[in-house]
Amino acid sequence: MTVHFIGAGPGAADLITVRGQKLIAASPVCLYAGALVPEDLLAYCPEGARLVDTANLTLDEILAEMLAAHAEGKDVARLHSGDPSVFSAVAEQMRRLDAAGVPYDVTPGVPAFAAAAASLHRELTVPGVGQTVILTRTSARATPMPPGEDLATLGASRATMVLHLAVQRIEQVVEELIPNYGADCPVAVVARASREDEVILRGTLADIAEQVRAAGIVRTAVIVVGQVLTASAFPDSHLYSADRCRA
Repeated sequence: MTVHFIGAGPGAADLITVRGQKLIAASPVCLYAGALVPEDLLAYCPEGARLVDTANLTLDEILAEMLAAHAEGKDVARLHSGDPSVFSAVAEQMRRLDAAGVPYDVTPGVPAFAAAAASLHRELTVPGVGQTVILTRTSARATPMPPGEDLATLGASRATMVLHLAVQRIEQVVEELIPNYGADCPVAVVARASREDEVILRGTLADIAEQVRAAGIVRTAVIVVGQVLTASAFPDSHLYSADRCRA
């Protein structure tokens, strides 16, 4: 058997990859976070599959489900929102599966920041404006950030920044970013990206906190900060330039 860690995408069920859909359909056990993974994906599970909502389970309880499936020789589809490579908590699951000798693989998915950029109709790497994207979070109600990864330090580069798991601390985020980015720096908050109830807020560091509070956004949102959000007067990419095509 194999435990398949599958990126379930940012929310819209049809953003699952073809590979992910096939693995779900072939796995007699499916573990999913009910609050984050769209229920429509469960329709791909085979008839009679064991469906386990892990939203309120501990890591040990989740591992027990995987070990039970391993003992029965049943593949497990382990669905994680977005992409497993970012803020998914798969590392500790993999560590335990390694220790138990249980095989697993990983299927990538559409991350929330990519879905947010799509909804904003924006490229996050714009020529001459921003070529670096920082994906980070804050430490409130989560494990502490490592030394040197605080917003003040990361913000010194003025690179495009995407914050996950931080919208509840929007006032503190603004306070920590303004010294480097300036109060007039463009900001967007995308809640429930790609879903039918998606909400998009656009503003600056000066007014975004008020907008977030007025909209009642407290979770399932990403904050995008940087000049790429409003840039229009930028050079064309060298990728399709006449000089390159003639070279």
